[in-house]
Amino acid sequence: MKLFDVYPLFDINIVKGKGCHVWDEQGTEYLDLYGGHAVISIGHAHPHYVEMISNQVAQLGFYSNSVINKLQQEVADRLGKISGYDDYQLFLINSGAEANENALKLASFYNGRKRVLSCKKAFHGRTSLAVEATDNPKIIAPINDNGHVTYLPINDLEAYKAELAKGDVCAVIVEGIQGVGGIQVPEPAFLQGLSKACEEVDAVLILDEIQSGYGRSGKFFAHQYADIRPDIITVAKGIGNGFPMGGVLISPKFQPVYGQLGTTFGGNHLACAAAIAVLDVMKAENLVDNAAQVGAHLLAELKKLPQIKEVRGKGLMIGMEFEEPIKELRRRLLFEQHVFTGVSGTNVIRLLPPLCLTMEEADEFLTRFKKLL
Repeated sequence: MKLFDVYPLFDINIVKGKGCHVWDEQGTEYLDLYGGHAVISIGHAHPHYVEMISNQVAQLGFYSNSVINKLQQEVADRLGKISGYDDYQLFLINSGAEANENALKLASFYNGRKRVLSCKKAFHGRTSLAVEATDNPKIIAPINDNGHVTYLPINDLEAYKAELAKGDVCAVIVEGIQGVGGIQVPEPAFLQGLSKACEEVDAVLILDEIQSGYGRSGKFFAHQYADIRPDIITVAKGIGNGFPMGGVLISPKFQPVYGQLGTTFGGNHLACAAAIAVLDVMKAENLVDNAAQVGAHLLAELKKLPQIKEVRGKGLMIGMEFEEPIKELRRRLLFEQHVFTGVSGTNVIRLLPPLCLTMEEADEFLTRFKKLL
């Protein structure tokens, strides 16, 4: 059987990782400034993470959600404290797309409406309603194109207010920082105004923090720069440091009803062990503060480079936009300088390293990067 060919692949087989470095099967070492699409939060093969997962799988890897799983409540308690949302409720699932599906479903159950407002260039996942809320016609199949979603420019508050005033909007979904869209940062005034406008018409404000959350921006959630409290927050990627997991943080105004939401694998014992290990390390090693400090250093140094048209981002979520396509630059970074990075569209390089990136590693990246400019 062949693999279904859905990704263009670099001819590199990564077999080992440690901290912010990975190695291929030939023994070549790479500096990882991408973290597998912002998934690696606490670093590759962190010893505490390895120990927690190993001990848990040796005891019990999985049992159904029809019985008590005290690890789920421990995740909820710990996540509530570190994020500042201890009065919210947590629903654990398996991925970012699944988190957004459940968030949108919950919003519609809440107010009985069907229309969604999403940002231009948004990315919310590849499944059903999540992909319909994603502004990319190439990945929306006809069966998903159901006319539920209106796309509006990010930071255009008046455009959102005009649509919300129509009274039929179920939910507004917005990324804490747009990732696939090119590291576009919502302005605090936009998020504040949007929160107020949603509240006035009882529309649900959903903050997609799947890529921008879990400390990546230098705060636990990127929307906390705007000092707002959305109705629903979705998380994934960094929550399990590579173990497939997602979550929905749900305001107290939503009342759970048996049967409305459910999952087979979500919040399983092994996933919870991974999530608890991540929270342990984030706290012990002050990784949110580290992301803020190292990210500020990287942003400042990159903004000094005249070859870059614009540098955007917060913390360790950084986009570098060039006048020309960056495909060849990224290839040379990988094969000549041995640095993994990401892209957004044709002209933006994305940096999404593990949150344990040190100042020395950041400077090493800058040294290697400048050799190619």
